Amino acid sequence: MNLKLLGEVFVTLLVIVDPPGMVPVFLALTGALPARDRIRAGTQAVLLALGVIVVFAVAGQTILDYLHVQLPALQGAGGLLLVLVALQLLTGKTDAPEDQGGTSNVALVPLGTPLLAGPGAIVATMLFVRRADGSVDYLVIALGIMAVMLLVWLVLRFSGVIVRLLRPGGIEVLTRIAGLLLAAIAVQLIADAVAAFVRLYG
Repeated sequence: MNLKLLGEVFVTLLVIVDPPGMVPVFLALTGALPARDRIRAGTQAVLLALGVIVVFAVAGQTILDYLHVQLPALQGAGGLLLVLVALQLLTGKTDAPEDQGGTSNVALVPLGTPLLAGPGAIVATMLFVRRADGSVDYLVIALGIMAVMLLVWLVLRFSGVIVRLLRPGGIEVLTRIAGLLLAAIAVQLIADAVAAFVRLYG
């Protein structure tokens, strides 16, 4: 087994996904939900992210080529989506959980994608797959992805401890901070997409 490749996949995706950095956003979006619904939202988000990453690992370049979409376009779209979510968090105008049909909407967008399975994770995975040499390397990449997603799930699963410590007032403050951080991530994604387009067409 190629342990070097496994380490590269694990560390790269772990840095991109950033489980500790996900906690404030996760709590801001799910802090008002019952513990069971919050855990379910975390599980759904991780499963969706895993599915999206696997799909793009297997057929990502084919999908983008068929749609005539460049990777920077995917990055820019993710940034714009995060801007909308960040504005909701900053203004406190997020939808009530009962208006969202349970936890599904929060789990799918923005938690599952583009936060967990964002452009960075998708592109990194596609590049690792291109480098792979044989079925053993594909298995190693799959193990690395699974390990990262398991770690993310564990972090989100036990975020309830933080909820109990913060109380509603603390969650409100955390929501505003998360909105600001999310806005910064969104702006960076859009800026990177613009820079990539300039390099492509400049």
